[in-house]
Order: sequence, then C-alpha cells, then structure tokens
Amino acid sequence: MENNELLQSAKEALKGAYVPYSQFPVGAALLAKSGKVYTGCNIENASYPLTCCAERVAIFKAISNGERQFSKMVVVADTDRPVPPCGACRQVMNEFFDAKMPIYLANQTNEIKLVNIESLLPFSFQPTDLNENRRK
Repeated sequence: MENNELLQSAKEALKGAYVPYSQFPVGAALLAKSGKVYTGCNIENASYPLTCCAERVAIFKAISNGERQFSKMVVVADTDRPVPPCGACRQVMNEFFDAKMPIYLANQTNEIKLVNIESLLPFSFQPTDLNENRRK
C-alpha cells in the first residue's frame, strides 16, 4: 500500500472522531504486514483520562484482530506542524512496533514528518526489561 493511500485512510478515519470537548480530531491508519489496514480516531470522554487517542484505537483494533506485525502507520490532524503522538501512544507503539518501523506524522496540508518509535521514545521501557527482572 502506498503512503498516499494510507494517509487518505487516516484522513477518512479523522472524520469519525468524537471530540466534543477539545474539538481536536485525529485520525490514524496502521498497515499490518498481512496487508490489512486498521484505522482509528480519537474518542473523548467527559472524564478526560478515559479518552482514547486515534493511534491507540487503530493499534488496539489490529491487536484484537490477531495482528502482531506491522509495516507502517500514518497519523493526521489539522495542525500547523505534523501531529506528534502523546506519551501514552508512544509507549503503546513501543510495545508493538519494531524500533525502525516508519511512522508518518501529517497535517491536513500534507506536510509529513517521517519518524520511528526509536526516535519518538528514546531509551524507552521495553518488554525485555520485565523479562530481565524475572531471570534473576
């Protein structure tokens, strides 16, 4: 799948965002290595901590459908610069994405920044950190 197609999927997902409080819709599209695309939009709640970001919605949909390997992700919002993921999303990405997997951050004017989880969350807490503790 071409990056433009994945960006269009993310933009389409953005339209479904439930954002009555922030008025800040975000869309995401995640390409699994199986070829299937999983989209997500942010879903807010009056109890703000219960809000779920577009990135996590897409990742959780993919995981709940049995996907474990991913090729790339696009995240888009109507921002001046390409939209960066929040810290919670970065940690979830860290759990499921290869360190160098392409993550394309975009805005509605098609400005795109290519990053990966290694650059977004350096020196991150890894699942292997838990395993190290268990071996001692």
